[in-house]
Amino acid sequence: MSQTAIPFIFMRGGTSRGPYFRREDLPEDRDTLAAVLVAAVGSGHPLNIDGIGGGTAVTTKVAMLSASEDDWADVDYFFAQVSVEDRLVDFKPTCGNILSGVGPAAIEMGLISPTGDETEIRIRAVNTGAKVLARVQTPGGKLTYEGDAAIAGVPGTAAPIALNFMEVVGSSTGSFLPTGNLRDEIDGIEVTCMDVAMPIVIARASDFGLTGHESAAELDANKDFFTRMEKIRIEAGTRMGMGDVTKSVAPKFGLLAPAREGGTIATRYFMPWNTHPSMAVTGSQCLASCALTPGTVADGLLERSGQSPVNVTLEHPSGRIEVLVEFDDADGFSLISAGLLRTARKLADGKIYVPSSVWKGR
Repeated sequence: MSQTAIPFIFMRGGTSRGPYFRREDLPEDRDTLAAVLVAAVGSGHPLNIDGIGGGTAVTTKVAMLSASEDDWADVDYFFAQVSVEDRLVDFKPTCGNILSGVGPAAIEMGLISPTGDETEIRIRAVNTGAKVLARVQTPGGKLTYEGDAAIAGVPGTAAPIALNFMEVVGSSTGSFLPTGNLRDEIDGIEVTCMDVAMPIVIARASDFGLTGHESAAELDANKDFFTRMEKIRIEAGTRMGMGDVTKSVAPKFGLLAPAREGGTIATRYFMPWNTHPSMAVTGSQCLASCALTPGTVADGLLERSGQSPVNVTLEHPSGRIEVLVEFDDADGFSLISAGLLRTARKLADGKIYVPSSVWKGR
């Protein structure tokens, strides 16, 4: 046999897309696993012509699911970010958009049985240890993808999937402020280094001579900005205790600016070597937390109500995303939970094939 067949479900999760596998159907060895995912997605070509990737970072993501051994969780979600061209796989971060499809995929795979008109699924993000409660629509005990929920960056409507993120502070670095400071100065730019669901280096757009309302395409074309941003990100990664992040997608980078479309604050999010076309779910929690925390680079860009819970509306290139944040500010800012509404849709299922020279299967 010249190829190895691997069962998979192809899903859109939030504003991302990729294959969802059962972890047991893939190699245990991390290096072999990476090689299999590179072959499946087609990393190494800008169009991923020899795989099912879509030529952008939001379409070269992978979810691997298994029944959880954690006392709290039902499902373990192991995430991998496959690069578009560099044949690299990053297992450090997680992805909240792909997580949106974990609940439905777990039901499709038989890992979870529906429990009435709405099914609660407790998900553990293996990469970071984050705990997420997903509420999936299962009217009459049957999974549905059709509904009236709309999210920016996805055409049409679909069944709502409510995600409630818990214990996400310091998920990667162990600290809300990994450098110990509300602000640091790197290469003449003030930044806030924060770790909530995703570690991010956050700056004001104006400090780069930007409005913060540029389109993703305009930002991607600004090579001088990306060069300077990457220099700052790498130094920040060291200061955050993350080591050499030159080849890692974490920490991410974010920009803040005053809102223009009635939102709380305008945001731009980087993956990090290109601009996110909308907004990452994990990134939205960190940016919303930064916006609410006095003393960060968000000071002066918005009015804080001081009430909890509060709905933070982040403007992004494709529209807006709302984050319901519950916090305690009695002794500084302390995040309790963050909730978001997402959608997902099953696109295809079957078997994906990788060369047997990469992996011969179990």
